[in-house]
Amino acid sequence: MTAMQLGLVGLGRMGGNMRERIRRAGHTVVGYDRNPEVSDVGSLEELVGRLDAPRTVWVMVPAGTATQTVVDELKDLLSAGDTVVDGGNSRWTDDEKHAAELGVKGIGFVDAGVSGGVWGLENGYALMVGGDEKHVKPLKPIFEALKPEGPYGYVHAGRVGAGHFSKMVHNGIEYAMMQAYAEGWELLEKVNSVDNVREVFRSWQEGTVIRSWLLDLAVNALDDDEHLQKLKGFAQDSGEGRWTVEAAIDHAVPLPAITASLFARFASRQDDSPQMKMIAALRNQFGGHAVESKE
Repeated sequence: MTAMQLGLVGLGRMGGNMRERIRRAGHTVVGYDRNPEVSDVGSLEELVGRLDAPRTVWVMVPAGTATQTVVDELKDLLSAGDTVVDGGNSRWTDDEKHAAELGVKGIGFVDAGVSGGVWGLENGYALMVGGDEKHVKPLKPIFEALKPEGPYGYVHAGRVGAGHFSKMVHNGIEYAMMQAYAEGWELLEKVNSVDNVREVFRSWQEGTVIRSWLLDLAVNALDDDEHLQKLKGFAQDSGEGRWTVEAAIDHAVPLPAITASLFARFASRQDDSPQMKMIAALRNQFGGHAVESKE
């Protein structure tokens, strides 16, 4: 194995663990973060100065403005032959823009969808990569260091944008799978005949067609809080579910399960559903059905 140098920008929950996993594989990582307590250097300029050409800088910051700001700074600091990898959750259309902006100076661009969360340090990260082969191939040792052991966990999905598009679809599927487990759990909790819902979920972990890592995590959560009484039923969305639905509309691909799971998250943020107010009012108007007053 050839030891490599890598600059890593953004050392949060995922970036910090990725730095450690890459180092464990024998590579050199110079990390930069705005938090000086975790940063190896004091600035992006110092990070670039610590790397030998041709340089590779991997960016792990929030999508949108934060990523654009780092790409703009790196464009001025890096040289022709260097490569920028965006491993955050950027929209695939931003990848095309960043590749063009960096390409003007001869700087390569690779987009990497990264899945693994807080478990990635020990278990490895699934990597979905987009970009030209000439930019992707030299980075294989880093991808091999990050991915899980065994033959799976890394794919060169296609040209620039393909990595983040694939990760976006992955997250959309994740939304729908979580929603299915959640709906099944609520129904089991609701009926009087089932009095050990947690163990029903545990029984599904072996020998069933719905066993998965998400199911294992659901059992972990129920072990911590059997009836989830400590939690509020409020779920945010990262934005990738929305992008998945938008892409489906653009390509006329029906995604009823993923779309419904996204809308369910929107509903979770409402203390009192405005839509249900209208439905209650209409039922009262045409059928004289009872309504409940706030008072």
